[in-house]
Amino acid sequence: MTSWAEIFPEPTAPGAQFKLLTWQSLKPSLNPKLSCLQIATKAHRIKVCIFQIFGRGKRIAGMRRVSRIAALYRAVDGAAAMEVPQHRMSTAAQFSTSSNKSSTRSNWLFNNLLTDLSARTSAHAVAGTMLFSVAATTLTEEVHAKEVVPPELRPKDLVLYQYEACPFCNKVKAFLDYYDLPYKIIEVNPISKKELKWSDYKKVPVVLVDGEQMVNSSDIIDKLYEKVRSGDSTFDADEESKWRKWVDDHLVHMLSPNIYRNTSEALESFDYITSHGNFSFTERITAKYAGAAAMYFVSKKLKKKYNITDERAALYEAAETWVDALKGRDFLGGSKPNLADLAVYGVLRPIRYLKSGRDMVENTRIGDWYSRMESEVGVSARIQA
Repeated sequence: MTSWAEIFPEPTAPGAQFKLLTWQSLKPSLNPKLSCLQIATKAHRIKVCIFQIFGRGKRIAGMRRVSRIAALYRAVDGAAAMEVPQHRMSTAAQFSTSSNKSSTRSNWLFNNLLTDLSARTSAHAVAGTMLFSVAATTLTEEVHAKEVVPPELRPKDLVLYQYEACPFCNKVKAFLDYYDLPYKIIEVNPISKKELKWSDYKKVPVVLVDGEQMVNSSDIIDKLYEKVRSGDSTFDADEESKWRKWVDDHLVHMLSPNIYRNTSEALESFDYITSHGNFSFTERITAKYAGAAAMYFVSKKLKKKYNITDERAALYEAAETWVDALKGRDFLGGSKPNLADLAVYGVLRPIRYLKSGRDMVENTRIGDWYSRMESEVGVSARIQA
């Protein structure tokens, strides 16, 4: 029988994006007549990434919690499997003492089938009720895991002008998502930049907060943090400032040489960039191939500029440097992420599921921290523009 230690395992780092076991999958399990067994057998293959929870959001790392749900399915299914043989023993005893073997064999098989079905259906009905409760609790925990900003401190209108794959834009989004500040996104065309024609500043990110323009990712975060925090910070300000500066001055420069280090990775990166960016069809095709070729050569110049000899080794070293800075803590901020945690996470988020990011997680100790950050930052606070 599955133990509670298996039902509630130690957190593990997810290796890929996952799809959510949705409410539509959970709800039928409340009714034993509606494919409970089918739902139970799916538990071994549940993959999690929450899309549009409660009407909004992109992704959340729910593997650890949903793995508990899957284990609960297995535990209850195992209990049902253990109950059935006991009933079979009693019906087998009836069969062995019967004088009419042919008739009794038929009765035994029929009774056995009913008993098996009844036991399993009952077990899965209970499992369905338990799982619906567990899943509801799981999603509620995720939604409320974020930092709570008092309503009076929340901006009324927040618009982010961005490139989807830009590490500096993702740094701002990590902050907004963690503090659950609803924001609209305007994806800027990197060729024409027509979306920014109203502004003298032509770089991204640009944020409009209740009509006030903010630029430069670190400055944006500083200003927003001053607006939304309800009390004094409990974090080590000097340590936090040191590592935020390290992100801007060092970590971010490790990305381009890695994601464009060869032609295949350059194409992978530009496939992501063009599929998520604001490009026309012609621009998308042109940018994917011409851009990948151009950035492959640019990355070689960046290696020289930042004295990088082995780009992967440099990325791994940066990841290990960050883990060492944690000094055994869950986050640099202790039990909760601080602005430095959010900066590192935001910068790494665009590459996490590219080959360079996968290699980084597989070859360094950063995976556990990254998974904790995915859980803490949680669902995107983005709303429709």
